[in-house]
Amino acid sequence: MTDRVVAGVLAELAALEDPKTREVNARHGDDHGVNLTELRALAKRLKTQQELARRLWDTDDTAARLLAILICRPKAFERAELDAMLRAARTPKVHDWLVNYVVKKNSHSEELRLAWSADPDPRVAAAGWALTTERVRRKPEGLDLAGLLDVIEAEMKGAPDRLQWAMNECLGRIGIEHAEHRDRAIDIGERLQVLEDYPTSPGCTSPFVPTWIAEVVRRQHGQ
Repeated sequence: MTDRVVAGVLAELAALEDPKTREVNARHGDDHGVNLTELRALAKRLKTQQELARRLWDTDDTAARLLAILICRPKAFERAELDAMLRAARTPKVHDWLVNYVVKKNSHSEELRLAWSADPDPRVAAAGWALTTERVRRKPEGLDLAGLLDVIEAEMKGAPDRLQWAMNECLGRIGIEHAEHRDRAIDIGERLQVLEDYPTSPGCTSPFVPTWIAEVVRRQHGQ
């Protein structure tokens, strides 16, 4: 992989930079101005290129890192690499995409879930909870769902924003996917009142757990 190739891709990203897009992204904590549809189109043209992905990641540029995530080979990363990458993910979008598009597809995801969930860094712990939510949905066997609810009940209210959001999502998913825990999940949500006043656009479902669970269950049953 030549420096020239990397420089060419970075130049393409720079050409896609739009001040208005950057302004919108900044409101969500992201420091880039590339429209994500255009970013995905660039990734589709480049196709999978693991070495280029590594080089783009190393630039520490947010748009370049998002592109790296889209063109990488998720199963090619070692556990230590993914741990270092997550800790270096400065912005919410890079953090989310790394967890959802890379870590979830990697063979080390369960080891990382356990390690990250207990990490003192709330951003890292949030990634652990995101992976736990994935297991709640797809592979709940072996999970102590009642124990997870105990932790959420005790810690979610006072958790930093990003970690709180991840724990809230796990709480909602437990209630949605597992009817035997639904009443308790709703009760926890009602008592803690986390995200009760979160602004929700018309047509979207509130992340407030009692409302979220009720709406998704209603749709599942076609009511």
